[in-house]
Amino acid sequence: MDWVTAEHKTGTTIMAVEFEDGVVIGADSRTTTGSYVANRVTDKLTKLTDNIYCCRSGSAADTQSIADIVRYYLELHSVEIGEEPRVDVAASIFREFCYNNRERISAGIICAGYDPRKGGQVYSIPLGGLVVRQPFAIGGSGSTFLYGHCDATFKEGMTKEECLTFVRNCLALAMSRDGSSGGVIRTAVITEEGVEREVIPGDKLPQFYQG
Repeated sequence: MDWVTAEHKTGTTIMAVEFEDGVVIGADSRTTTGSYVANRVTDKLTKLTDNIYCCRSGSAADTQSIADIVRYYLELHSVEIGEEPRVDVAASIFREFCYNNRERISAGIICAGYDPRKGGQVYSIPLGGLVVRQPFAIGGSGSTFLYGHCDATFKEGMTKEECLTFVRNCLALAMSRDGSSGGVIRTAVITEEGVEREVIPGDKLPQFYQG
């Protein structure tokens, strides 16, 4: 009965990709407590501002708390400067909290969004509090199954539709191999115009060889 007292984990596959007009982010929806599936439709794409989102992996409680704190700081920052916050500012706040609390929390974050100065941006904040901008980022337990596929498939200058296909296929592949990833695929396209969200149910996921 260890699962009764085990910590809730967003055992997870998360991903984000930059394209010319913005970013595409995506995640599975399984939350586990040990080997028990506590929630099969979790939303791991968390809104911070109208044009900045984060993808959460690690401890569900830790990542929810940090996302709430970052959202609060960004609201204050927006009032101070009189405009929408930049994506790199949000990533820096995540880095600050993840690094300063690295011995106490389990949080792997991808911060992504659009701002007029730098366009679409993806920042990876893995365990330990490093922050680095990347053309695409993957995270969570399912990401270990994806590095070869990403290296072979990713190319610079992909269109929005190509990025969406890339993200859907990566998440479906990870969900088929990783016991802590599953449920539905949630994606979001973030551009200057706003956010387009989509849910792909479990029976509509891309299919691959299952030998």
